[in-house]
Order: sequence, then C-alpha cells, then structure tokens
Amino acid sequence: MTPPNGRGLLHLAAAVDQTAAPDDVSVHVELTRLAESGGFDFVTLGDTFARPGFDALAVLARVAPATTRIGLVPTVTTTHTEPSRIQAAVATLDWVSRGRAGWCIDVSTTEGEARLFGRRHAAPVDALWHEAGQVADAAARLWDSADGAHPHPVHHPVRVVDATDRHARATAARYADVALVQGTNPAQVGAIRAELQAAALAHGRDPDELRVLAALTVDLGDGERAAEPGHGGGGPRQTAQGPLYRGGPVDLAELIAAWHETGAADGFHLTPAEPRRDLERLVNGTAALLQHRGLLRTFYPGSTLREHLGLDRPAHRYAVTGGTS
Repeated sequence: MTPPNGRGLLHLAAAVDQTAAPDDVSVHVELTRLAESGGFDFVTLGDTFARPGFDALAVLARVAPATTRIGLVPTVTTTHTEPSRIQAAVATLDWVSRGRAGWCIDVSTTEGEARLFGRRHAAPVDALWHEAGQVADAAARLWDSADGAHPHPVHHPVRVVDATDRHARATAARYADVALVQGTNPAQVGAIRAELQAAALAHGRDPDELRVLAALTVDLGDGERAAEPGHGGGGPRQTAQGPLYRGGPVDLAELIAAWHETGAADGFHLTPAEPRRDLERLVNGTAALLQHRGLLRTFYPGSTLREHLGLDRPAHRYAVTGGTS
C-alpha cells in the first residue's frame, strides 16, 4: 500500500516502560496489547544493570505469548556481558515470539556499573560502541551457524540503536536495522539520517535498508489546549531528558504527517509521559487519524518484525551457493 504522499507507510513504535510496578508483567502485557491494537510495529522496554527486578528480555519473553503480531524490543546492554549469553537470550525471545524479536543495543558508561563487574574504570565511549558492534556481528554469525541444525531457526532479530549520541552512529550505520534519532524538528533528524545513510553506504550496505525513527516523549495529558506555539499548535521542546511534545493527539498526528512528508524519518518512536493514559490516546487518537489518512497500516500483513518494517532477512553467511562438481 502506498499512502497519498508516496513515501511509504509510517512506522510507529512505542516505549512501554513504567515505574509504578516495574515487575508487574500484566501491566506490560496490557500496554503491549494496546499498542498492537493500533498497528504499531514494535514496543521497546528499557533496561540497565542498576534496574531492579526482572530484566527487559525476561519481561518481554513473558509478554510474547499474550500477543500475536507486534514486535518486542528489549534493551540489551552489551558491556560486561558475554556475547554467547546475549545471543542465546535474544534467540529465546525470537523463538517464543515466532520471529517478532528485536534488541535495542546499548552500552554501560558508568563507573559504578564497571565496579560491579570488577573493573576499576569504565572504558571510553567509542570503545564501548565498537565492542557493541562486535557483539552484534558475533550474534548474527552464531544464529547463521546454528540455522541448519537447530529445529527452531532464528529469524534474525531486528537490531535497534539509539543513534542520537554521535558515539553510537558508526555502530548504527554498520549494524543496525533501525536507528532512533532525537530531534525537535525534521531538519535535525534529517541531517543525522543523511549522515547514517552515507556511513552505511561506505560499509557496503544499502542505505535504504536502515530505518530511521524520530524519537519523542509525548505528554497528551491536557489535550490540544496544552499545545505551545509551534507546528500544528505545538511542537517538541528540548528538555534535559530529550525532545518533549506536549499537546493533543490531533496536533501530534499533524506533526507526524508533516515530518514524514519531508523524508526526515521513516516513522516515530514515541515514549508516553504517562504510560496508560498517553498510549491509549496515541492509539485511539493519533494512530486512528493517521490510519484514516492512509499513512499507517490498519492490519499486519505479515507475522514477523522484519516483515512489519519491510526488511529482508540478512543473507545467510554460511549458505551453500551451489556450483559444479
């Protein structure tokens, strides 16, 4: 389906982090099913070594059987963790979700977390991201090597990187399927997108195989009347936590459509300021309006996260190509 602007359907994703009861998996099930009802490509769940309780991978593995189509993308910190453990855990999520798994690759930069693992100092950020790329590559190689013998072949979970920080961009350009980019206007996001695509091409990748999503926190609590002067009655404002949109679902739909029209991004990753309230307004207000305008899917034509994003499965590194004997 080609929408009126000719740029392809929007990709939407939402964070389902919540602080009220972080270990109450039923809340994550509720939020994820709500996002699924709105046709979102995937949900993300953040994680750090300092976070108490279940890790994000374990939570989303328990969410998987309660959902049927939406992608599940936990944050996975590659620093201080053996690549084989990461590979196995993400492969398990891929298996229980039947190909709907992704992983948001992150690094640990704090001295406190380094000391938890017996290291005196945290490594430089560039070195940590280089290591993260190596882990991503190693995981893909392990999945390929196991495909022939394993009864449940891995569908190659989608790799997501927040490329807002310049230190992460080389890794995103080389290894990511989806890059998240924060910005308060399409020019900011578009400039980083162009940088990522050029770097991806330099690594021998097809730059069109890298999806770029603009990342915003959204506060829809006071509706349209809360919108500040700017695009469509209200535009994002920079805060210490990143770009924040405060307004209503109608104006947000207008903003998303306008940004997408510029070609700055393939879609949006939205973090609700108040999970239940704002995600419900995103689904029933913003997403519904975008669907009405033909910019957002009304059903899932496929079953895997790669299909939702329009991404091919990577070429098998160890496949036998045939030949003469």
